[in-house]
Amino acid sequence: MAGSVKIEDVPADAAWERLKTDAGSALVDVRTRAEWTFVGLPDLESVGKQVLAVEWQTFPDSRVDPDFVGKLATLLEQVGVAKDAEVFFLCRSGARSEAAAAAMAEAGYTRCRNVADGFEGPLGPDRKRGAVAGWKAAGLPWRQG
Repeated sequence: MAGSVKIEDVPADAAWERLKTDAGSALVDVRTRAEWTFVGLPDLESVGKQVLAVEWQTFPDSRVDPDFVGKLATLLEQVGVAKDAEVFFLCRSGARSEAAAAAMAEAGYTRCRNVADGFEGPLGPDRKRGAVAGWKAAGLPWRQG
């Protein structure tokens, strides 16, 4: 899916700024329940928003959820996010979120963005994530799941 629609990559700090200043924008975390619980979630409380958590791939089998678009479209509608609102997609390092953003763009959401480097970013020299790039490395608010 990601090949048919070009999705703009946005650095985590730029996504945060837009989430703070654009009341209609939203953040969708497409990681798994296990990741949300054990790794953490972005914390949007200070900007009066909540992270919309919908798995792109199911845990533990890593299958793309065939109902992802429907589930997320319903959730976006329930919380009042318009199809022309800027919607940021986040995963661990930016690959799953790009595919999820493309699927939603194909479903008619016109301003889907991929949070480049995701929540934890790439592996650092110490072979650990979270310090080189991404939401955590940018020092943006997050909480343990």
